[in-house]
Amino acid sequence: MILIDANIPMYLIGAPHRNKIDSQRLLEQATLRRDRLVTDAEVFQEILHRYSAINRREFIRPAFDVLLKVVDEVLPIDLEIVKKAKEIVLERPTTSARNAIHVAVMRCHHIEQIMTMDGDFDSFLDISRML
Repeated sequence: MILIDANIPMYLIGAPHRNKIDSQRLLEQATLRRDRLVTDAEVFQEILHRYSAINRREFIRPAFDVLLKVVDEVLPIDLEIVKKAKEIVLERPTTSARNAIHVAVMRCHHIEQIMTMDGDFDSFLDISRML
């Protein structure tokens, strides 16, 4: 099982960029291997937040659509996840709250791989970032 982070669909629908090509390659490889792809509800919040913040709301629907097409399941964020994320943030001051949520989701659901361009996940020994 592989968790897909918000930057993957955002690169896929965005302008030409090296990470767009890498995102397409990673998804194609995962699809060919028939990997189970999941995301969490926080990813959708990130998409909403980013495109609202930069006043590019026209990208929200395409980002949601591409993500929903490739994932098998959207994992919820509940109190257990938030409490685990709190512990992660308190133990690792450089970890963002958003990334802590993703790590907490991954740990609760025994997910060891993440598809992301965010190198901050490399510091977690129990998580492997797909490159």
